[in-house]
Amino acid sequence: MLDNPRSPKVRAVAKLAKKQRRLEAGLFLVEGPQATREVLTFRPELVSDIFLTPAAREKNPDLVELAEQSGREVTVASDAVIEQMADTVTPQGVVAVARYLDVSLDSVLATGASHLVVLHEVKDPGNVGNIIRTADAAGVDAVIVTADSVDVFNPKVVRATTGSIFHIPVVMGVDLAVTLESLKAAGVTIFAADADGTSLGQVRSEGGLGAPLAWLLGNEAHGLSPEDELLADRTVSVPMFGQAESLSLQTAAAICMYEAAFAKNS
Repeated sequence: MLDNPRSPKVRAVAKLAKKQRRLEAGLFLVEGPQATREVLTFRPELVSDIFLTPAAREKNPDLVELAEQSGREVTVASDAVIEQMADTVTPQGVVAVARYLDVSLDSVLATGASHLVVLHEVKDPGNVGNIIRTADAAGVDAVIVTADSVDVFNPKVVRATTGSIFHIPVVMGVDLAVTLESLKAAGVTIFAADADGTSLGQVRSEGGLGAPLAWLLGNEAHGLSPEDELLADRTVSVPMFGQAESLSLQTAAAICMYEAAFAKNS
């Protein structure tokens, strides 16, 4: 059993909570049984280490089985070790380490992707993680996260995806203008989401959501700058019928994605 919280191995894993160390190592944390289950099921080749407390090993025998099937070794670790490794305050006894997923925009476009989400200057890890999760549920082909947004492999982002980061391609660290130019060249229409845009209902009634498109979503607090909004083909808004001041980014993103999903799957 690994039981020394100060061992070099434990310290190396714990340091992955920091962006600079993740970049240097090309590794990131996967915490909890659900996310670990998803990476072992969908992307087992990415897994380099798996650590389980005795209680978590007993409670999640399927994780041990999945690890064995993929040729990955499970290390039994003490509660103190898992607490040192994990980014959460109350870890669930399961920590895995995975290699970075390197997804290029060209590889996404080569698949004929027709429904994408572009996140620019989105800073909240929970927002990015939940949008990736919703995009997975809505059948979006890929999520693109610009270099000006939070690191996709931030532990809080990974946790918020609940494993969806291993289901759907996520392109990260790209330049907004270059990315949108590439999408347009591939025949993808860019819809910027903004409160002053054309009503999403009107766009739907015009039949504008069935063709290849990408949703451009900006910062939680101030949205897209006027300059960035001009890079889009069209600006759309989610109508509000009550007295709320605004919608959260996650909610607006979910509505946009599902409107297009309904149009594409009807």
